Amino acid sequence: MDRPSAPVFNPQRFRLGDVLASKGLVTPEQLNKALALQKSSGRKLGRALIDLKFVTDTQICEVLADQLGIDFVDLTRREPDPVYVKQLPEALARRFRALVLGARGEGLEVGMADPADMVTFDQLSRALKATLHPAVVAEDALLATIERIYQRKDEMAGLAREVVADVGDGVLTLAALETSSSAEDAPVVRLLHSIFQSAVSRDVSDIHIEPQERQLQIRFRIDGVMQVQTSPDARIAGAVVQRLKLMSSLDISEKRLPQDGRFRIKVGATMLDVRISTLPTQFGESVVMRLLAQNADRLQLDALNIPEPILKRLRAALNLSAGMVLVTGPTGSGKTTTLYAALAQLNNLETKIITVEDPVEYRLPGLNQVQINEKVDLTFARVLRSCLRQDPDVILVGEMRDQETAEIGLRAALTGHLVLSTLHTTSAAGTPLRLRDMGIPPYMVALGVRLVLAQRLVRTICSHCRTEATVLPHEQEWLSEDEVFAKSGHKPMHGAGCGHCHQTGYAGRIAVYEMLEMTPALVHLANQDDPAGFAAEAQRAFAQYTLRRSVMALVSEGRTTLAEAMRIGSGI
Repeated sequence: MDRPSAPVFNPQRFRLGDVLASKGLVTPEQLNKALALQKSSGRKLGRALIDLKFVTDTQICEVLADQLGIDFVDLTRREPDPVYVKQLPEALARRFRALVLGARGEGLEVGMADPADMVTFDQLSRALKATLHPAVVAEDALLATIERIYQRKDEMAGLAREVVADVGDGVLTLAALETSSSAEDAPVVRLLHSIFQSAVSRDVSDIHIEPQERQLQIRFRIDGVMQVQTSPDARIAGAVVQRLKLMSSLDISEKRLPQDGRFRIKVGATMLDVRISTLPTQFGESVVMRLLAQNADRLQLDALNIPEPILKRLRAALNLSAGMVLVTGPTGSGKTTTLYAALAQLNNLETKIITVEDPVEYRLPGLNQVQINEKVDLTFARVLRSCLRQDPDVILVGEMRDQETAEIGLRAALTGHLVLSTLHTTSAAGTPLRLRDMGIPPYMVALGVRLVLAQRLVRTICSHCRTEATVLPHEQEWLSEDEVFAKSGHKPMHGAGCGHCHQTGYAGRIAVYEMLEMTPALVHLANQDDPAGFAAEAQRAFAQYTLRRSVMALVSEGRTTLAEAMRIGSGI
């Protein structure tokens, strides 16, 4: 058997702190603070300096590369060669904090977070059976790249095999589950932990666990699109579902009826609220989990891409002491996030805020949040009536589901309360008409509704593979109707697909908006039996701030594609 080539890399030892100080990157006082943190926390000195914000990870990497006489590779600008990267199994990549970047001469170029660690370097050489040429890479970028390339699929597959070995061909019993659930290293616990870690790193909105005849299909919804994550043996389905039921306090003995629950889990530095729904299917119970990251940074109106003229009017409406503000759009369009960003602006010690939701999606300190429970007749209408006796200034109603709820909400808006809510309509202009269709008296709609904000989410083009798009004939026909874009001279862009976006061409989503403010003319028309006249006046009131114009502005900026614009614009 061929022996692996001997490593050619043999660096001289040096003290990182002394080198940084000699280069003037840190002061002696900063170095002493970092050394104290290193001693108390066990972190490496470089990590301690970065955490204290005395230096950046790029500065550390450049110093290491200079001292070791090797290259510094910026993984945000260079993609590892897919032909070679998988030569290092996922488990070893995570363990050694290393990635095979590609071929170099007769050997391999390997990116390492700590190339000066000769023990790790020797182990990598033996594992890869090749001459290695190390390069310095930033640890955070390295871990993000490992997550993106491997997607924890190898790790999940290995853990799934362990669960199969534990379960065998028999039925998982409650006693066995309770025994395993007490051990943090039980395979099913580690499998779920790996699933959640991958979901958080890829900004997943929903996890779908779906039993099939021969496999358990695990899919993620990313940027509104389903992607298969892994498909382990179907025999692990019972163990996974029962563990999730225990975490969410559901009845593990009930497998014939749907159940809903929730639990909280911390994944790294991210705290997740998880809403769980189970559904009995032909091959077992299907589980869908909605992930809600409790990230206060997202709950800011300034962070939501709302055009400045619309944002100005929205803020003015939120400062009113009475009236109803409605946010409309289909399921999954970000309505709740917008409403909570509005509540974050209103939330202070002088304002009494009550929310009525099913379920409570975000937890904000200072709010009185009520969870609907129809099993005990705790309905929207019943809670709303009680809310009015709690002396609130602001009421948030999760959804205007029926005539009774909408009518109580509008009465509250007419009697000195600011009411925020959502409604499922296709456009802002259709919202007052939809309320009338629900049986609400015209005068209540005309006088109670102050502002309607309609929104959608569109996928944004991956910045790493953005390029000019070829306009297809049907797209050109649709585009020719947009005179503003035609005169702008802009060229539509798209994503060619790369490792950063998992070959989809898209990375992330952004909201587009339109707003309808109830002007005196619209108030008058809403009180009349003239839907066509109301719609025509609403279009004049929109000016250029329609959903179609909003999404076409993103196309002009090269932030989204014509396909996304057509998906949004054609449904309006």
